[in-house]
Amino acid sequence: MRHEKQQKRHRPRNKKKGLRGFPKGRIRAPRTAQEFLAKPERFQDRWNRVAHVVSKMRADGISLRQASREFGVDPRTVLKLGKSALRKRTSGRYAARASDRLLRVLAVPTVDGTREVALRDSRQASILGRYWDAVQRYLQTGDASAIQKFQGKRITAGNRARIPLLTDLDQLSRLGNAGVLSFESLYARVA
Repeated sequence: MRHEKQQKRHRPRNKKKGLRGFPKGRIRAPRTAQEFLAKPERFQDRWNRVAHVVSKMRADGISLRQASREFGVDPRTVLKLGKSALRKRTSGRYAARASDRLLRVLAVPTVDGTREVALRDSRQASILGRYWDAVQRYLQTGDASAIQKFQGKRITAGNRARIPLLTDLDQLSRLGNAGVLSFESLYARVA
């Protein structure tokens, strides 16, 4: 009889939810595009928001709370998922590190359309972001001067593959006219 009561007390319980719907315990950050895309859309959206918060903190020098509010994510969630990209100052406030290794799955224009690439370096993601800005400027105004700066440039994906940036104006115009290169397509399929 006593043995039965002990077994009852030690039955495994249902996993309790921690911060904002994540199971309690360690959340394993995705390291590849396949791992990222295998996660539920809700997680993908949250992960992208965390990466945006860290980038905004780095670019504008704003606080974790301000950046979190702008992207609609709880600061505790940012700390849980993106802690490696942040450092705690002596004042107790968090600041973004100079660069981070958070996974970002972004689209890169190719001759055949866009291709999703997993980047594990914030500096490579910044280069790709500036490239997309140059492409959008060219498609909206016809000014190709910013695209010429990317002539012969490549970005390095998380699997160390070197991906050339498309600078052929005829190809970019063709893709733009087909509607493949809208700015929203930078995070295509992942949010």
